[in-house]
Amino acid sequence: MWLSHTVSLRIGLKQSSFNELERHLYEVSDPEHSRYRQHLTRDEVNGLVAPHGDTLSAVHDWLEESGIRLDQVGYTPAKDWIIVSLPISEIEALLNTEYHVYRNTETGYMLVRTPQYSLPLSLHKHIDVIQPTNYFGRPEALGRPFKFSHKTPMPHHDYTPPGYPWGHGHHSGQNVTNLTAVCNASAVTNLCLRTLYKTIDYVPQVPDKNEIAMTAYLNETANISDFHVFLSRQRKDASLDYTFNYTTINGGIDFQGLETDYLGKRDYEANLDSQTIGGFVYPTMIRVFSTGGSPPFIPDLNTRTDTNEPYLVWLDYMLSDPNPPQTISTSYGDDEQTVPYSYATRVCQEFAQLGARGVTLLFSSGDSGVGANGTCLSNDGRNKTEFLPAFPASCPYVTAVGGTREIQPEIVAYDVQNGYVSGAGVSNYFGRPSYQATAVSAYLASLNGLHAGLYNSTGRAYPDIAAQGYHYVIVYNGADVLLDGTSCSAPTAASVLSLVNDALIADGKAPLGFINPWLYKYGHHGFNDITLGSAWGCNTSGFPAKAGYDLASGWGTPDFLRLKELAGAY
Repeated sequence: MWLSHTVSLRIGLKQSSFNELERHLYEVSDPEHSRYRQHLTRDEVNGLVAPHGDTLSAVHDWLEESGIRLDQVGYTPAKDWIIVSLPISEIEALLNTEYHVYRNTETGYMLVRTPQYSLPLSLHKHIDVIQPTNYFGRPEALGRPFKFSHKTPMPHHDYTPPGYPWGHGHHSGQNVTNLTAVCNASAVTNLCLRTLYKTIDYVPQVPDKNEIAMTAYLNETANISDFHVFLSRQRKDASLDYTFNYTTINGGIDFQGLETDYLGKRDYEANLDSQTIGGFVYPTMIRVFSTGGSPPFIPDLNTRTDTNEPYLVWLDYMLSDPNPPQTISTSYGDDEQTVPYSYATRVCQEFAQLGARGVTLLFSSGDSGVGANGTCLSNDGRNKTEFLPAFPASCPYVTAVGGTREIQPEIVAYDVQNGYVSGAGVSNYFGRPSYQATAVSAYLASLNGLHAGLYNSTGRAYPDIAAQGYHYVIVYNGADVLLDGTSCSAPTAASVLSLVNDALIADGKAPLGFINPWLYKYGHHGFNDITLGSAWGCNTSGFPAKAGYDLASGWGTPDFLRLKELAGAY
């Protein structure tokens, strides 16, 4: 029976010095500190988060008393996670609980979980979280297919999609300055984006030293053939040999065939991310991380139980990498309240570890404004009407990216045809970090009580920045399609920042790393202020865009030339 299935149980131990790690993170991320951009090494971070010896001893004793031999146990490099493979029946005895097979009535997806578990009281001070237990989340890809631009593959390289008023991608020596000549707000190309955000004339100087990455979950694959077709249409100067390095983690997939059974069901997201990034940063190195552990999953007698912990599994891999990419874009998220607090906290703390090592982490802010209409109730028994913040966008150690549309001027993104509204919110889990206290307090005060009581007035607010997120033209299964979502915005912003990193590294300087403290002090002067539109939802008008910082668009959209100058000054 399925209770005999082996599951990789992950026990998150209390990190002995997370407060000290956080101090280091903020010091190396603060442009006014003497340690600015003096990022930590992997070993230095591991030393800060390694659990106290008493914690390891207490948990070891508990495992041995429960009949689990220590030679069965594995560890992450910092020993802050214990990993042991056990049958579900033994895990039930260890955690004094019962596991069940749960089925999502809307999607049919199934997974094995327990709604609660217990530990000896003496271990509460030693253990943060155990998984898989009570996290039922299925991270949502934040890109929304709109429609096919045409339904047949491009016949040759010189084809221009019907209705496009521009020519092909930027060529060496071309100086495109007129946005109206290269941009169509109803079908946004890479040429338009690079012109709008002023990367059009920048040639990466150290593409072999700078690296950008994207994540893929939910069995998504970035298709190499579609990537090359995209470049042949929208970045014609790119070499035919240019591609991305593909890494699969924990059963992540790498499907490089034609979409047949899955046509229209998956891989929009991964294609969107890889093509957007490649079009911007060519010939910079790109890495794609495809991480498994998500539904669909139906357990049987011969199949291991799906653990569905993509963030933690991915973080294990990244934190063990001695040289992670300098910039990483992620276009997935959950409603914050659907993620157990202990799980969200631990994931967020591990994002902080990457930030301390000099990695810039960008996450999409969501596609439902402040919450999809008709869904905005708390799930903690209060049944309170309130805005629904998203995670990981709500983590204070990442940079959350909202969406815009239109060109002159840009406004907060929405699409009434598929319900898309750029995501925004204030965390119920994480307090407001000091770097954004002044800007957020001033913005909330300017609302004069608008929607008071529907959001946490003291939480971490997002998004931090924004970028175009409406009607991107990408290639899917050989055909051009249009996509909406902050899934468009995150890889765009990440690409611009990656090019800033290229300029810094070429000048002998350290990369940006965790940008938020710099962003809120000085870096926001390198962004275009968005003053029109609103991140609505929950049957309300939501948060309006205003001059300066706002909860609809953060500090606005990037201006590469200004950002490069500002970053180079420190």
